[in-house]
Amino acid sequence: MGVKKYAAAGRLALLGATLLWGSSFVVLKNTLETVPTLWVLALRFTGAALLLGLPLIRELRRVDKACLRAGALMGLALYAAYALQTFGLERTTPGKNAFLTATYCVLTPFLYWAFTRRRPDGYNIAAALVCITGMALVSLSGDLSIGAGEALTMLCGLFYALHIIFTSRAMERYPVGVMTVLQFAVAAALCWLTAPFAAPFPGAVPAASWLSIGYLCLFCTAACYLLQTFGQKYTSPQTSSIILTLESVFGTLISVIFYHEALTLREICGFALIFIAVLISETRPAFLRPGAKA
Repeated sequence: MGVKKYAAAGRLALLGATLLWGSSFVVLKNTLETVPTLWVLALRFTGAALLLGLPLIRELRRVDKACLRAGALMGLALYAAYALQTFGLERTTPGKNAFLTATYCVLTPFLYWAFTRRRPDGYNIAAALVCITGMALVSLSGDLSIGAGEALTMLCGLFYALHIIFTSRAMERYPVGVMTVLQFAVAAALCWLTAPFAAPFPGAVPAASWLSIGYLCLFCTAACYLLQTFGQKYTSPQTSSIILTLESVFGTLISVIFYHEALTLREICGFALIFIAVLISETRPAFLRPGAKA
């Protein structure tokens, strides 16, 4: 089965993942009011690993050391990215969290350079400068300081970029479902190991929070990463980054509608610059050449 045959399906899968992820910012923000960050992530990744892992038990029994190593790298990057992002979300708004997370798309070409020796071009460098300007507008307060929530969210972008690279490399050799389960299992194990050191598990969890965690497990984790992993198998890392950027747009729109987040003109300008930076970085010359294909 050729890659071209599934190109459209791969892009649709990535688009579906971004829409579901966009909804997760508001759901997660409300859940964090009653359940600490790492406990939410532990339950989220464990539930997703079980949902996807049970039908794949036979395939999982046949994985080799190289496959386990690839899954471990994906899981480690996923754990670090989600932990930093979720701790950041505790301290900032869903809209800011969504857009600052999107900076991983600008970072991806620079990290890709470290693995492939392919140097970023002038468009990548220009995009980085535009992105930095946008990040400043979104995150800097009146006294030019950066809040803890914004700083943690920006740092999580580094690990999301690594996750995209690890996933793209793993998909060249291993099955989608197996790699998705392995990364969830590794991320879940790391969450269970570190959660007790961060905060005790709450004595009582409201029913609404359990429903939210169930939604996060089933739709925003299991379904999303299965869609992402399938999508990346048939889509280039650069194109994947462009599509996945829409998560920030959906996240902000949903936050404005359901979380009633109020955006200032400066923040809107910052969001626009970050989005433009991602497009410049990932489409490169095609973005500026009329009639050229991306």
